[in-house]
Amino acid sequence: MIGVSRTVQADTLREYELVIIRERAGGEIAYEAHPSGQATATFVARTANDSTIVFENSAHDFPQRVGYTRRGADSLIAWIEGERGGKTRRIEFPYARVRCP
Repeated sequence: MIGVSRTVQADTLREYELVIIRERAGGEIAYEAHPSGQATATFVARTANDSTIVFENSAHDFPQRVGYTRRGADSLIAWIEGERGGKTRRIEFPYARVRCP
């Protein structure tokens, strides 16, 4: 799977990120983040079931965990989580299916 995001302010691209989720040798599922201006970070699936997948990289600065949880048939919560400044921080990104005109 490949995903791309971008942050635009007025008419200026502020940042972007390419994400690749792939199965590696041995069946391991990896989440590879390629953010603008930063080194690539790879997170490995530690939890995976019918409704949730959690990727971890304990050596990464922030986040150390990236996850997705399905909420019903048409929505999900994506989230990042980890330690920053001695405190656990979690940021959630809710998504819901919408009709395209």
